[in-house]
Amino acid sequence: MSTNLTGKVALVTGASRGIGYFTALELAKAGAHVVACARTVGGLEDLDDAIKALGGSATLVPFDLADMNAIDALGASIFERWGKLDILVANAGVLGVISPIGHIEAKTFEKVMTINVTATWRLIRSVDPLLARSDAGRAVILSSAAAHKCRPFWGPYSASKAAVEALARTWAGESQSTPLRVTSVDPGATRTAMRAQAVPGEDPETLPHPSDVAKAILPLLGPDFTETGKLFVVRENKLVDYRLPE
Repeated sequence: MSTNLTGKVALVTGASRGIGYFTALELAKAGAHVVACARTVGGLEDLDDAIKALGGSATLVPFDLADMNAIDALGASIFERWGKLDILVANAGVLGVISPIGHIEAKTFEKVMTINVTATWRLIRSVDPLLARSDAGRAVILSSAAAHKCRPFWGPYSASKAAVEALARTWAGESQSTPLRVTSVDPGATRTAMRAQAVPGEDPETLPHPSDVAKAILPLLGPDFTETGKLFVVRENKLVDYRLPE
């Protein structure tokens, strides 16, 4: 069954490349107006051209997620123009470094936490009232298996994604009695620039393309999707429950 998002307004962060870019395309194909956010203006313009070629529409918002005031202003601008938000895809994130914890520079750790955690919280705070005005608000927060595996040398990224999942689960619990549905997504290893940075010796052709991940995410954003507070594992194409340590 195809996902029909005609008339919906969707916000995507990290939309200039990778999973964010192709999720924005899928949203536009389904009929949503895409509010595309990223630092890279050129990548956003390429996305805009691709969306227009599909007959879709987008609003480009180039800014750095480290600018917390800009995140607040984004929510205000969406309210002024549309009065609501139907879909949030919080995709933007940074890797930091692959390094022993004791060797990580403070500025590197702080940047990972700022972009991956603090900006995600600020974004949730900014758009939560807008999603509440939708009759079928949907939010997807991009996570990673790193949140659970906690592999050696992946400390900052693992800690940040564990925190992001905690925020998403908390938000889902707080909004459970409303139409808003919140899902964390583990995309698995994907052919992206971040993956190449993390595992430079890996052959990218052995990995799924980000467009495949985007196609898997799209059904989570439709009005017919009713689960909340769970983790969607793309590689297994299934929702899983969280549980306490055993």
